[in-house]
Amino acid sequence: MMAVSAIWTGAAARNAGTLARNARGRRLRGFVAVALFGLGMGTAAGAIDAPSAFAQAVAEASAGDTALSEFYKSTNYAPVWTEAADADRRAAFLAALDVADVQGLPAARYDRSGLIARLQDAVTERDRGRVEVEMSRDFLQYARDLQTGILVPSEVDDGMVRVVPRRDRLEMLRNFVAAEPAAFLAALPPQAPEYNELLKAKLTLEQLAATDAWGPQVQSKALKAGQTGPAVVQLRDRLIAMGYLAPTASASYDDDLTSAVMRFQGDHGLTPDGVAAAGTLAEVNVQPVDRLKSVIVAMERWRWINMDLGARHVWVNLADFSAEIVDDGKVTFETPAVIGQNIKDHRSPEFSDTMRFMDVNPTWNVPRSIVTKEYLPALQQNPNADGQLQLIDASGHVVDRSTVDFTQYDANTFPFDLKQPPSDGNALGLVKFMFPNKYNIYLHDTPSKYLFKREVRAFSHGCIRLGEPFNFAYTLLARQSDNPQATFKTALDRRVENVVNLEQPIPVHLVYFTAIPTPTGSMTYRRDIYGRDAEIFAALTKAGVALDVKAN
Repeated sequence: MMAVSAIWTGAAARNAGTLARNARGRRLRGFVAVALFGLGMGTAAGAIDAPSAFAQAVAEASAGDTALSEFYKSTNYAPVWTEAADADRRAAFLAALDVADVQGLPAARYDRSGLIARLQDAVTERDRGRVEVEMSRDFLQYARDLQTGILVPSEVDDGMVRVVPRRDRLEMLRNFVAAEPAAFLAALPPQAPEYNELLKAKLTLEQLAATDAWGPQVQSKALKAGQTGPAVVQLRDRLIAMGYLAPTASASYDDDLTSAVMRFQGDHGLTPDGVAAAGTLAEVNVQPVDRLKSVIVAMERWRWINMDLGARHVWVNLADFSAEIVDDGKVTFETPAVIGQNIKDHRSPEFSDTMRFMDVNPTWNVPRSIVTKEYLPALQQNPNADGQLQLIDASGHVVDRSTVDFTQYDANTFPFDLKQPPSDGNALGLVKFMFPNKYNIYLHDTPSKYLFKREVRAFSHGCIRLGEPFNFAYTLLARQSDNPQATFKTALDRRVENVVNLEQPIPVHLVYFTAIPTPTGSMTYRRDIYGRDAEIFAALTKAGVALDVKAN
């Protein structure tokens, strides 16, 4: 009969005599001393020969959890946390839980102190079996939260349709048991440099928030060069505290202050004109605790994309109104972008997919929602409205508008489609970049170039418009053509719709980061244009994430 060690500490040691008397008639085996490594719990008093009690407790405690039940069945109910041989694994996990809040996780969810107490108070083999399973369950919860996020994005906002790369729980536990514990735990969070910089920023902002280190907010609606007065001093002092201006006693809005404002504006997605207008002062007055919230949300967002992004990939940050091509971790091309309007059904969604081809001289097949909500009312008022669009029947034929009484239809009964043939004035411009998806989202050119000069660029119905679509195309084609410009021009000069396939499909990631580390390690921030960060932080708070700062 196999001996199963019992952890006896605290109350167990005090009751050792009672347990011995109650064991009359049982077959006793030799006592095994078990030290709870690193927990300051003393040593175990011994072990009794009760293998079935531990196994039965584990089986009962893991019932209903497929991963845990299967794991312990596969190991013949051998312990992985509660034996002397498990000391390193146990210590590494409890040490990780001790700093779970540093990672922006809901530390109370894993109940570290409760686990330690139950380990100390384990008296019988059944007690030990129950705490054994509890530790495995808490480990799996912690590992999932740290590796791929606390929240399910789509449950927070229906525009966050990202599929999170959750790992298999059974394999997670098996891999952990087979690995060096500390190294395995250290590899759980995203290994992206940006995540590590966010972690540093979190610690810094916690200190800043606790001490109100940026000082009083600027009490003014707008300030500009040449002005003096208390508000200018407040602006000066706040920018000094933030690191944008060297310490100075100047009380005027001078050249140095103008330059500092411009640097601040550049780091916050503002037009760098050196004028502290209302938008700039609103960002200057954001408190450290609010920047901390943005950082914690960004850490959660990185956990949602903790996967191989692709050696070459397209990165569209909606909050930054930008699109990039990234090669081996470096941005090789960047262009301003226009994103969806901040109204229901127009906000650009967040997800990842794979770009496979570009559509040159595209036809715009107007989405049904736009046809019925925007164009049908206009056609009912004037059948010749939006004459650039063709009316298409169910057979795909162009219909003469003069033969149609648009007033007899509503959104449910309108039997026609609308499309715009290829042209310089096509709503999609001269090229669109396709990563086929059920949301009908893609990147494309636009004839409305003036919008790229705006600071806030949320004007589309959801698709992403690119400021430099031709250069974007050249960069994509450079890996499959000796002369990418000529390759693209050949397709463009056909003047009819045609497809240029990408020989190597490219991952596309539509993301939304308002806290953005730079390659040099500094932090930049963007406005929460869609309000999604606020929703995420509220959900994180509900899940138990707490700010580690003193009340301001």
